[in-house]
Parts: sequence; structure tokens; C-alpha cells
Amino acid sequence: MNQRIRRLALALLVLYAVLFVQLNFIQVGRKASLDADVRNTRQTVRDFDEPRGPILTAEGVVIAESRRTEPGSTYSWQRVYPEGELFAHLTGYFTLAYGATQVERVMNDVLSGNTAEQQLSGVWSVFDTDDNSGSVTLTLDANVQQAAKDALGEREGSVVVLDVQTGAVKAMWSWPSFDPNVIADHDSAEAGVWLQFLDLLPSKPLLANAYQERYMPGSTFKVITTAAALEAGVVSLDTVFAEESQYLPPQTDDPIENYNGRSCGGDLTEVFRRSCNTPFARLSIDLGPSNMVEAATRFGIGEEVPFDLPSPAASAFGDVDYFVDNLPLLAIGGFGQGNTQMVPLHMAAIAAAIANRGTMMTPFAIDLTRDHDGKVLDRTEPTMWRQVMSPGVASTMVDLMKVVASSGTASCCLKLADGVVAAAKTGTAQLNGPGEPERSHAWMIGFAPADTPRYAFAVVLKGTNAEISAGTGGTLAGPVASKVMNAALRDR
Repeated sequence: MNQRIRRLALALLVLYAVLFVQLNFIQVGRKASLDADVRNTRQTVRDFDEPRGPILTAEGVVIAESRRTEPGSTYSWQRVYPEGELFAHLTGYFTLAYGATQVERVMNDVLSGNTAEQQLSGVWSVFDTDDNSGSVTLTLDANVQQAAKDALGEREGSVVVLDVQTGAVKAMWSWPSFDPNVIADHDSAEAGVWLQFLDLLPSKPLLANAYQERYMPGSTFKVITTAAALEAGVVSLDTVFAEESQYLPPQTDDPIENYNGRSCGGDLTEVFRRSCNTPFARLSIDLGPSNMVEAATRFGIGEEVPFDLPSPAASAFGDVDYFVDNLPLLAIGGFGQGNTQMVPLHMAAIAAAIANRGTMMTPFAIDLTRDHDGKVLDRTEPTMWRQVMSPGVASTMVDLMKVVASSGTASCCLKLADGVVAAAKTGTAQLNGPGEPERSHAWMIGFAPADTPRYAFAVVLKGTNAEISAGTGGTLAGPVASKVMNAALRDR
């Protein structure tokens, strides 16, 4: 009898050992492959139907949260975006069938309570709550964001406002946008129809155009050409350019003209104030391909903007070998035409760098994260992206941009409250070829207050209709910049 019991016990031990090995193999050895298997939806469903923390603006406005559903619903929680389209390009959306985007994606572990610190904290609070979710606070100000939306209206374009000293995003708005609530709906089929519809629109409402798209910048690019020429000693405030209506660069018989064919000339302050094209085409040729491309690289052109949200675009200028054989394109590239393309967020960062003594800060939208009890998990520390010019050149650029705002191409329409003095540069990027209907983007970049800069901005209206194409950066982007900057400075 004892021998049978021993044999049975041994058999049971062997079976237990086999079971133990098999379970560990499945749970540990095959975890990665099982998680990746498209047929395995258990983890996805589990995570989707757990509490998820809120996303908030700098002043505490809730722009994404999870709410309990009605009893009997398929899922216990519904992700909701109370401000609708206003922050859609920042929050993104969180869904079961279509994944997550933007902050919902990059901060998923914090929001769902799956960081190591939150998990460890959850061990000690297991008897207190089953909600281990965290929260994410953005740098954005809801009032300034609303002002950007109201000022731009239903015109395709983007508005960006940055803190000059830190790089924190105060506002980032693009129209058209979308309502993330219709995509986060539990009816995946209906959400899929909306996603497909939005994805097919040529205006790209699902794309955060303010930092995921690039556009011809027009004369706003002259701040880069001017700074490069000042650094290289090719020009000074005393340099005088001849009064002329056109300039013929090397390798072509097609002359470059000033806006509307007008005659333009004078010292550097005058041609910058009036935004003449021919002087900056000449400066680009005087600098040459190597110096112009080096300057563009120094400003971060050619690399993705180091932003803390997914898939930032890269601005573009060109390379040395290309321009050596295409000097006319170098000439027009120097005033923001041709192949020159700039990301709105990048242009705002360049304006901020001028205001910040030549130091370009890394832009960021995520301020801090907290656990369920309110303890700070992580906080973004401002960092320098690049030193794009010397403090002396930056000071000269500030003076030049102040003149543009006070008596130049921005003076018509950049009006700040309480007598605040601004600094700015306008741009009208002509997209049409000879003989084609006029089509242009309208730009303005700048900062305020000019002498003690706090916020920098970039505004672009896309040339999608005759009204915008017939206007200029000053007349179209100026009023938008005024409303947004007044809101930002008022909230300060």
C-alpha cells in the first residue's frame, strides 16, 4: 500500500512539474508572441475597459476623461473629450478597434496606470482602490487655444504660440480639426466610417498640420537669410541696396521681381521693413550654397522638430550640390520661395530664438504627469535645441522686426492691447506659376512684448481660396496674431 501511495505521489509531482513548466512557458516564454497575435484581444479589451486618467490643460481644464457607462453597456467606461475638436490634434483619441494617437498614445502607460512607479504604488494601495490611473497635464492654455480657433475661423491654416524662454506650447490650433468623440465611440463600425471619411479629405483634418505638415514660408524666411548674412559679415545695418524692381541671378535669363513688380531699395532696415525680394536674393547668392545650407542646418532645417508628440515633420531647404547647379533656386530660396518648406511650429521656434538671444528651445506640450493620488511622476525640464545665432545678431534681428511691426508690412494689422510693442515678420508665399491663377499662403511670425519677450507666434493661412490668395501676410495673418497674442498676454 505504501509503495502505491509513493508511486501516486511521484506521478502527481511529475504532473505538477510539467504543468508548472508549461504555464511558465506560456506566460513568460511565449508572452511576446501571444501579445502580438492579432487573435488575442484579451489584453486589449482588459485595458480598454479599465479606468483611464484625465488629460488637462495648464489651468486644469479637462480635455479628455473616462466616464462610467450606463448599466448593461458592453463596456464599463467611455473615453470622452469635453472640448470636442479644440484639442483633438493634441489629445488624439483612444479606441478599442483603431488604437490611440497623440497624447493618448505616448502617455498610455501613465493614463492606464502601467508605469513601474504606478504599479509599485498600486501594490500598497490594493485594498484602497482598484483605480491606478494617472493624469497628464499639458502646457496649453484653454483661453489662448480658443482665441486661436476663433481668430482663424473656417480658414485652413495653423496657429502656434510658444513660451520664449522655455519652449512650452501655449496654443497649437489647426483648421480643419475633428471631433475625437465620434472616433472613440464604442460602435467601432460607425467610428470606422468617420475615420475613413476624414482620412479622404484633402484638407487632412486628422493631421496636426501645425507640426506635422510644412508649407512654403515666403518672406518670413528672410529672418534666416538676414541672420546668416549678419553672422557671416556679408551685410550690416549700413549696407545699402540699389533701388530696383528686378534682379537677374546667375544661370538664368528669368529675373526675380519684388512683390507686385514694385521698385525697392535702401539700407538693410528699409528693405527688411518693406520686405523687398531682390536684396535677399542677392544676399543668398553672396553667401553662396555652402553658407546658406550651413545656416539652414544651424536653424534645424532638414531634421524633424524635436517635439514630444508623434511624427513631427521636418522643414526643408536643399543641399549644397543641388544649389551649385541651380543658383536661381538658391536666390529665390533666400526669400522663402522655390523648394523652401517650413513647419509652422518650427517657424514659431525660430521667432522665439530671436527673442531669446539666439537660443532656440526644444518645444514641448506635455508639462507633467501625476499618479492617482496626485503625486508628480515626471515633469518636463526646458532644454536648448540649438544656438542658432549670436546674441548680438539676435539683438539686431529684434530691432529689425520691431520696425516691421511699427511701420512695415505688419503695421497695418498687428495691434496689441495696452500699447504692447511687438516684433514681427510677414510672408506671402506665391504658389502659382506664370500665367496661373494667383495662389499664396499668408504668414506672420513674431513675439511680444518686443523688449521683454514672453511669447512667440507663427500664423499661416493656406492659399486654398481666392480671398486668401489675394491677401498678404500682414492683412490676413496679422489680425489672427493680434487676437491670439492679446489673449496670451492677458492670461499672463
